[in-house]
Amino acid sequence: MKFDLVAHDPGTKARAGHLTTAHGAIETPIFMPVGTAGTVKAVGQRELKDDVQAQIILGNTYHLYLRPGLDVLQAAGGLHKFNGWDRPILTDSGGYQVFSLSGTRKIKEEGVTFRSHIDGSKHLFSPEGVMDIQRRIGADIIMAFDECTPWPCEYDYARRSLDMTHRWLKRCIERLDTTEPLYGYEQTLFPIVQGSTFKDLRKQSAEFIAEQGRAGNAIGGLSVGEPAELMYEMTELVCDILPADKPRYLMGVGTPANILENIALGVDMFDCVMPTRNARNGMLFTTQGIINVGSKKWATDFSPIDEELGGHVSTFYSKAYLRHLIHSKEILGAQIASQHNLTFYLWLVKEARKQIMAGTYGPWKTVMVEKLMRRL
Repeated sequence: MKFDLVAHDPGTKARAGHLTTAHGAIETPIFMPVGTAGTVKAVGQRELKDDVQAQIILGNTYHLYLRPGLDVLQAAGGLHKFNGWDRPILTDSGGYQVFSLSGTRKIKEEGVTFRSHIDGSKHLFSPEGVMDIQRRIGADIIMAFDECTPWPCEYDYARRSLDMTHRWLKRCIERLDTTEPLYGYEQTLFPIVQGSTFKDLRKQSAEFIAEQGRAGNAIGGLSVGEPAELMYEMTELVCDILPADKPRYLMGVGTPANILENIALGVDMFDCVMPTRNARNGMLFTTQGIINVGSKKWATDFSPIDEELGGHVSTFYSKAYLRHLIHSKEILGAQIASQHNLTFYLWLVKEARKQIMAGTYGPWKTVMVEKLMRRL
Protein backbone atom coordinates (compact mmCIF):
# COMPACT_ATOMS: atom_id res chain seq x y z
CA MET A 1 0.00 0.00 0.00
CA LYS A 2 1.20 3.51 -0.81
CA PHE A 3 -0.13 6.85 0.47
CA ASP A 4 0.76 10.23 -1.00
CA LEU A 5 -0.44 13.56 0.33
CA VAL A 6 -1.31 15.90 -2.54
CA ALA A 7 -2.74 18.98 -0.79
CA HIS A 8 -3.24 20.67 2.58
CA ASP A 9 -5.92 23.22 3.37
CA PRO A 10 -4.21 26.35 4.73
CA GLY A 11 -6.96 27.25 7.21
CA THR A 12 -7.55 23.81 8.77
CA LYS A 13 -5.74 20.49 9.21
CA ALA A 14 -7.67 18.97 6.29
CA ARG A 15 -5.65 17.14 3.66
CA ALA A 16 -6.19 15.40 0.34
CA GLY A 17 -4.35 12.18 -0.44
CA HIS A 18 -3.95 9.32 -2.89
CA LEU A 19 -4.01 5.78 -1.48
CA THR A 20 -2.93 2.90 -3.69
CA THR A 21 -3.82 -0.75 -3.00
CA ALA A 22 -3.61 -3.98 -4.98
CA HIS A 23 -7.24 -3.52 -6.05
CA GLY A 24 -7.00 0.10 -7.12
CA ALA A 25 -6.56 3.66 -5.94
CA ILE A 26 -8.57 5.65 -3.40
CA GLU A 27 -8.72 9.44 -3.32
CA THR A 28 -8.97 10.80 0.22
CA PRO A 29 -10.82 12.03 2.14
CA ILE A 30 -13.08 9.06 1.49
CA PHE A 31 -16.26 7.52 2.85
CA MET A 32 -16.45 3.71 2.78
CA PRO A 33 -19.91 2.10 2.49
CA VAL A 34 -20.40 -0.66 5.04
CA GLY A 35 -20.92 -4.12 3.58
CA THR A 36 -21.02 -6.06 6.84
CA ALA A 37 -21.80 -9.54 5.50
CA GLY A 38 -20.22 -9.09 2.08
CA THR A 39 -22.97 -6.82 0.76
CA VAL A 40 -23.88 -3.17 1.19
CA LYS A 41 -27.51 -3.55 2.22
CA ALA A 42 -29.98 -2.98 -0.65
CA VAL A 43 -27.32 -1.78 -3.12
CA GLY A 44 -25.76 -3.96 -5.82
CA GLN A 45 -22.09 -3.89 -6.76
CA ARG A 46 -22.79 -2.38 -10.19
CA GLU A 47 -24.74 0.51 -8.63
CA LEU A 48 -22.02 0.99 -6.02
CA LYS A 49 -19.44 1.42 -8.77
CA ASP A 50 -21.34 3.29 -11.46
CA ASP A 51 -23.85 5.46 -9.56
CA VAL A 52 -22.59 5.77 -5.98
CA GLN A 53 -18.98 5.78 -7.25
CA ALA A 54 -17.68 3.99 -4.14
CA GLN A 55 -13.93 3.46 -4.25
CA ILE A 56 -13.70 1.01 -1.31
CA ILE A 57 -16.21 -0.93 0.79
CA LEU A 58 -16.10 -2.66 4.18
CA GLY A 59 -16.66 -6.23 5.26
CA ASN A 60 -16.84 -7.50 8.83
CA THR A 61 -14.69 -10.30 10.19
CA TYR A 62 -17.19 -11.44 12.83
CA HIS A 63 -20.16 -11.72 10.46
CA LEU A 64 -18.23 -13.23 7.53
CA TYR A 65 -16.56 -15.76 9.84
CA LEU A 66 -19.98 -16.97 11.02
CA ARG A 67 -21.68 -16.80 7.63
CA PRO A 68 -20.90 -17.84 4.90
CA GLY A 69 -17.83 -19.14 6.77
CA LEU A 70 -14.14 -19.20 5.96
CA ASP A 71 -14.18 -22.44 3.96
CA VAL A 72 -16.65 -20.95 1.49
CA LEU A 73 -14.73 -17.68 1.20
CA GLN A 74 -11.40 -19.41 0.67
CA ALA A 75 -12.87 -21.82 -1.90
CA ALA A 76 -14.16 -18.77 -3.80
CA GLY A 77 -10.68 -17.21 -3.78
CA GLY A 78 -11.44 -14.58 -1.13
CA LEU A 79 -14.15 -11.98 -0.59
CA HIS A 80 -13.38 -10.05 -3.79
CA LYS A 81 -14.09 -13.12 -5.92
CA PHE A 82 -17.02 -14.20 -3.75
CA ASN A 83 -18.98 -10.93 -3.99
CA GLY A 84 -17.71 -9.69 -7.35
CA TRP A 85 -16.23 -6.43 -6.02
CA ASP A 86 -12.93 -5.75 -7.80
CA ARG A 87 -12.02 -2.55 -5.94
CA PRO A 88 -10.40 -2.28 -2.47
CA ILE A 89 -12.00 -3.85 0.60
CA LEU A 90 -11.33 -3.15 4.29
CA THR A 91 -12.34 -5.59 7.01
CA ASP A 92 -13.07 -4.60 10.60
CA SER A 93 -11.60 -7.14 13.01
CA GLY A 94 -14.86 -7.91 14.81
CA GLY A 95 -13.80 -6.10 17.98
CA TYR A 96 -16.80 -3.80 17.91
CA GLN A 97 -19.23 -6.67 17.32
CA VAL A 98 -17.74 -8.61 20.21
CA PHE A 99 -18.08 -5.48 22.37
CA SER A 100 -21.74 -5.25 21.43
CA LEU A 101 -22.31 -8.88 22.54
CA SER A 102 -21.70 -7.88 26.17
CA GLY A 103 -24.17 -10.44 27.50
CA THR A 104 -22.62 -13.44 25.77
CA ARG A 105 -18.84 -12.82 25.72
CA LYS A 106 -15.89 -13.09 28.08
CA ILE A 107 -12.69 -11.09 27.60
CA LYS A 108 -9.40 -12.65 28.72
CA GLU A 109 -5.74 -12.16 27.86
CA GLU A 110 -5.96 -15.04 25.40
CA GLY A 111 -8.78 -13.37 23.51
CA VAL A 112 -12.58 -13.20 23.59
CA THR A 113 -14.95 -16.14 23.84
CA PHE A 114 -18.45 -15.43 22.59
CA ARG A 115 -21.61 -17.11 21.42
CA SER A 116 -22.86 -16.71 17.88
CA HIS A 117 -25.93 -14.51 17.52
CA ILE A 118 -27.09 -16.97 14.84
CA ASP A 119 -27.12 -20.33 16.60
CA GLY A 120 -25.57 -19.81 20.05
CA SER A 121 -22.42 -21.79 19.20
CA LYS A 122 -19.27 -20.89 21.16
CA HIS A 123 -16.20 -19.33 19.51
CA LEU A 124 -12.84 -17.79 20.42
CA PHE A 125 -11.36 -14.71 18.77
CA SER A 126 -7.68 -14.25 19.60
CA PRO A 127 -5.34 -11.69 18.01
CA GLU A 128 -3.60 -14.46 16.06
CA GLY A 129 -6.87 -16.08 15.05
CA VAL A 130 -8.34 -12.81 13.81
CA MET A 131 -5.27 -12.22 11.63
CA ASP A 132 -5.65 -15.73 10.19
CA ILE A 133 -9.36 -15.13 9.56
CA GLN A 134 -8.65 -11.87 7.74
CA ARG A 135 -5.98 -13.60 5.67
CA ARG A 136 -8.66 -16.01 4.49
CA ILE A 137 -11.20 -13.25 3.84
CA GLY A 138 -8.57 -11.45 1.78
CA ALA A 139 -9.27 -7.74 2.34
CA ASP A 140 -6.70 -5.18 1.21
CA ILE A 141 -6.76 -3.35 4.56
CA ILE A 142 -7.26 -5.35 7.74
CA MET A 143 -7.77 -4.14 11.29
CA ALA A 144 -6.00 -5.14 14.48
CA PHE A 145 -8.04 -6.96 17.11
CA ASP A 146 -8.91 -4.58 19.94
CA GLU A 147 -11.45 -3.98 22.66
CA CYS A 148 -13.83 -1.11 22.00
CA THR A 149 -14.75 0.31 25.39
CA PRO A 150 -18.25 1.70 26.01
CA TRP A 151 -19.10 5.29 26.88
CA PRO A 152 -19.20 6.34 29.62
CA CYS A 153 -16.33 4.24 30.87
CA GLU A 154 -14.47 4.26 34.18
CA TYR A 155 -10.85 5.37 33.94
CA ASP A 156 -9.36 2.21 35.46
CA TYR A 157 -11.30 -0.02 33.08
CA ALA A 158 -10.29 2.10 30.07
CA ARG A 159 -6.63 1.94 31.16
CA ARG A 160 -6.63 -1.84 31.63
CA SER A 161 -8.47 -2.33 28.33
CA LEU A 162 -5.98 -0.07 26.54
CA ASP A 163 -2.99 -1.99 27.89
CA MET A 164 -4.53 -5.25 26.73
CA THR A 165 -5.37 -3.80 23.31
CA HIS A 166 -1.71 -2.80 22.95
CA ARG A 167 -0.53 -6.28 23.95
CA TRP A 168 -3.00 -7.77 21.48
CA LEU A 169 -1.64 -5.44 18.77
CA LYS A 170 1.89 -6.77 19.21
CA ARG A 171 0.51 -10.30 18.78
CA CYS A 172 -1.42 -9.22 15.65
CA ILE A 173 1.73 -7.72 14.14
CA GLU A 174 3.80 -10.80 14.96
CA ARG A 175 1.23 -13.12 13.38
CA LEU A 176 0.75 -11.04 10.26
CA ASP A 177 4.47 -10.53 9.71
CA THR A 178 5.19 -14.26 9.97
CA THR A 179 2.44 -15.40 7.58
CA GLU A 180 1.81 -14.85 3.87
CA PRO A 181 -1.30 -13.60 2.07
CA LEU A 182 -3.33 -16.37 0.45
CA TYR A 183 -4.39 -14.71 -2.79
CA GLY A 184 -1.21 -13.18 -4.17
CA TYR A 185 -1.56 -9.55 -3.08
CA GLU A 186 -0.51 -7.49 -0.07
CA GLN A 187 -2.73 -7.00 2.97
CA THR A 188 -2.05 -3.94 5.11
CA LEU A 189 -2.65 -3.88 8.88
CA PHE A 190 -4.05 -0.76 10.57
CA PRO A 191 -3.56 -0.61 14.37
CA ILE A 192 -6.36 1.08 16.34
CA VAL A 193 -5.98 3.91 18.86
CA GLN A 194 -8.19 3.45 21.93
CA GLY A 195 -8.39 5.16 25.33
CA SER A 196 -12.05 6.18 25.63
CA THR A 197 -12.38 9.96 26.20
CA PHE A 198 -9.40 10.31 28.56
CA LYS A 199 -6.73 12.61 27.13
CA ASP A 200 -3.76 10.91 28.78
CA LEU A 201 -4.87 7.46 27.60
CA ARG A 202 -5.55 8.67 24.05
CA LYS A 203 -2.12 10.32 23.95
CA GLN A 204 -0.43 7.18 25.28
CA SER A 205 -2.25 4.99 22.76
CA ALA A 206 -1.58 7.28 19.78
CA GLU A 207 2.13 7.36 20.64
CA PHE A 208 2.26 3.58 20.99
CA ILE A 209 0.44 3.05 17.69
CA ALA A 210 2.69 5.56 15.90
CA GLU A 211 5.76 3.68 17.17
CA GLN A 212 4.63 0.48 15.43
CA GLY A 213 5.41 2.03 12.03
CA ARG A 214 2.53 0.44 10.14
CA ALA A 215 1.36 1.83 6.77
CA GLY A 216 -1.90 3.30 8.14
CA ASN A 217 -3.62 3.90 11.48
CA ALA A 218 -7.15 3.92 12.84
CA ILE A 219 -8.97 5.71 15.65
CA GLY A 220 -11.55 3.55 17.42
CA GLY A 221 -13.81 3.80 20.44
CA LEU A 222 -15.50 7.06 19.39
CA SER A 223 -19.04 7.68 18.12
CA VAL A 224 -20.25 5.26 20.81
CA GLY A 225 -22.55 7.75 22.55
CA GLU A 226 -20.21 10.51 23.67
CA PRO A 227 -21.01 14.17 22.82
CA ALA A 228 -19.73 15.30 19.43
CA GLU A 229 -17.43 17.90 20.98
CA LEU A 230 -15.68 15.17 23.00
CA MET A 231 -15.25 13.15 19.82
CA TYR A 232 -13.66 16.11 18.05
CA GLU A 233 -11.38 16.81 21.02
CA MET A 234 -10.10 13.22 21.08
CA THR A 235 -9.74 13.09 17.29
CA GLU A 236 -7.69 16.27 17.14
CA LEU A 237 -5.41 15.11 19.94
CA VAL A 238 -4.78 11.78 18.23
CA CYS A 239 -4.35 13.20 14.70
CA ASP A 240 -1.70 15.59 16.01
CA ILE A 241 0.32 12.57 17.18
CA LEU A 242 -0.23 9.99 14.42
CA PRO A 243 2.25 10.22 11.49
CA ALA A 244 1.20 12.84 8.95
CA ASP A 245 2.43 10.78 6.00
CA LYS A 246 0.08 7.84 6.70
CA PRO A 247 -3.70 7.58 6.27
CA ARG A 248 -5.89 8.09 9.36
CA TYR A 249 -9.16 6.19 9.58
CA LEU A 250 -11.85 7.26 12.08
CA MET A 251 -14.00 4.20 12.63
CA GLY A 252 -17.80 4.28 12.64
CA VAL A 253 -18.25 8.03 11.99
CA GLY A 254 -20.80 9.36 11.24
CA THR A 255 -23.24 12.15 10.29
CA PRO A 256 -22.35 14.45 7.38
CA ALA A 257 -21.45 17.17 9.90
CA ASN A 258 -19.24 14.71 11.87
CA ILE A 259 -17.39 13.83 8.69
CA LEU A 260 -16.76 17.44 7.66
CA GLU A 261 -15.60 18.45 11.15
CA ASN A 262 -13.24 15.49 11.43
CA ILE A 263 -11.79 16.08 7.96
CA ALA A 264 -10.86 19.53 9.26
CA LEU A 265 -8.94 17.83 12.09
CA GLY A 266 -6.86 15.64 9.75
CA VAL A 267 -8.89 12.44 9.24
CA ASP A 268 -8.74 10.75 5.80
CA MET A 269 -11.10 7.75 5.95
CA PHE A 270 -14.60 7.17 7.35
CA ASP A 271 -17.27 4.48 7.51
CA CYS A 272 -20.73 4.32 9.05
CA VAL A 273 -23.95 2.32 8.70
CA MET A 274 -25.98 5.53 9.05
CA PRO A 275 -26.60 6.28 5.34
CA THR A 276 -28.07 2.84 4.63
CA ARG A 277 -29.71 2.19 8.00
CA ASN A 278 -31.43 5.58 8.07
CA ALA A 279 -32.40 5.23 4.42
CA ARG A 280 -34.41 2.10 5.15
CA ASN A 281 -36.43 4.18 7.65
CA GLY A 282 -37.03 7.00 5.17
CA MET A 283 -34.38 9.48 6.36
CA LEU A 284 -32.56 11.07 3.43
CA PHE A 285 -29.40 13.16 3.56
CA THR A 286 -29.42 15.76 0.77
CA THR A 287 -27.39 18.73 -0.38
CA GLN A 288 -30.05 21.01 1.12
CA GLY A 289 -30.57 19.23 4.45
CA ILE A 290 -32.26 16.21 6.01
CA ILE A 291 -35.59 14.89 4.69
CA ASN A 292 -37.98 12.49 6.42
CA VAL A 293 -39.44 11.28 3.15
CA GLY A 294 -42.22 9.44 4.95
CA SER A 295 -43.77 12.75 5.99
CA LYS A 296 -47.05 13.75 4.38
CA LYS A 297 -45.51 17.03 3.17
CA TRP A 298 -43.70 15.11 0.38
CA ALA A 299 -46.79 13.23 -0.85
CA THR A 300 -47.25 15.48 -3.89
CA ASP A 301 -43.66 16.74 -4.29
CA PHE A 302 -42.75 15.46 -7.73
CA SER A 303 -39.32 17.11 -7.82
CA PRO A 304 -36.21 14.87 -7.89
CA ILE A 305 -34.88 13.54 -4.58
CA ASP A 306 -31.81 15.77 -5.00
CA GLU A 307 -31.25 17.74 -8.19
CA GLU A 308 -27.62 18.58 -7.34
CA LEU A 309 -26.41 14.98 -7.23
CA GLY A 310 -25.25 13.03 -10.26
CA GLY A 311 -26.34 9.62 -9.00
CA HIS A 312 -29.06 8.05 -11.16
CA VAL A 313 -31.67 7.51 -8.44
CA SER A 314 -31.20 10.95 -6.88
CA THR A 315 -32.23 12.78 -10.04
CA PHE A 316 -34.52 10.18 -11.67
CA TYR A 317 -37.06 9.44 -8.92
CA SER A 318 -39.29 11.98 -7.18
CA LYS A 319 -39.75 12.49 -3.44
CA ALA A 320 -43.42 11.64 -3.82
CA TYR A 321 -42.71 8.31 -5.51
CA LEU A 322 -40.07 7.36 -2.93
CA ARG A 323 -42.50 8.25 -0.13
CA HIS A 324 -45.08 5.97 -1.72
CA LEU A 325 -42.59 3.10 -1.89
CA ILE A 326 -41.47 3.56 1.73
CA HIS A 327 -45.09 3.67 2.95
CA SER A 328 -45.92 0.60 0.89
CA LYS A 329 -42.89 -1.21 2.32
CA GLU A 330 -41.73 -1.96 -1.21
CA ILE A 331 -38.17 -3.30 -1.45
CA LEU A 332 -37.44 -0.76 -4.17
CA GLY A 333 -37.96 2.03 -1.62
CA ALA A 334 -35.07 0.77 0.52
CA GLN A 335 -32.94 0.35 -2.60
CA ILE A 336 -33.54 3.88 -3.90
CA ALA A 337 -33.13 5.53 -0.49
CA SER A 338 -29.96 3.61 0.33
CA GLN A 339 -28.38 4.30 -3.04
CA HIS A 340 -29.27 7.98 -2.77
CA ASN A 341 -27.79 8.39 0.72
CA LEU A 342 -24.56 6.67 -0.29
CA THR A 343 -24.37 8.79 -3.44
CA PHE A 344 -24.72 11.87 -1.25
CA TYR A 345 -21.99 10.74 1.18
CA LEU A 346 -19.56 10.03 -1.66
CA TRP A 347 -20.46 13.36 -3.27
CA LEU A 348 -19.78 15.10 0.06
CA VAL A 349 -16.23 13.78 0.48
CA LYS A 350 -15.51 14.43 -3.19
CA GLU A 351 -16.60 18.06 -2.75
CA ALA A 352 -14.52 18.26 0.42
CA ARG A 353 -11.49 17.11 -1.53
CA LYS A 354 -12.10 19.78 -4.19
CA GLN A 355 -12.25 22.47 -1.51
CA ILE A 356 -9.04 21.21 0.12
CA MET A 357 -7.28 21.28 -3.24
CA ALA A 358 -8.52 24.85 -3.77
CA GLY A 359 -7.49 25.94 -0.26
CA THR A 360 -11.05 26.95 0.66
CA TYR A 361 -12.13 24.06 2.88
CA GLY A 362 -12.59 26.05 6.13
CA PRO A 363 -15.22 28.58 4.99
CA TRP A 364 -16.94 25.99 2.79
CA LYS A 365 -17.21 23.56 5.73
CA THR A 366 -18.78 26.22 7.97
CA VAL A 367 -21.54 26.89 5.44
CA MET A 368 -22.10 23.20 4.63
CA VAL A 369 -22.32 21.97 8.22
CA GLU A 370 -25.14 24.41 8.97
CA LYS A 371 -26.95 23.58 5.73
CA LEU A 372 -26.63 19.79 5.96
CA MET A 373 -27.99 19.57 9.52
CA ARG A 374 -31.20 21.46 8.62
CA ARG A 375 -34.39 19.41 8.72
CA LEU A 376 -36.47 20.20 5.68
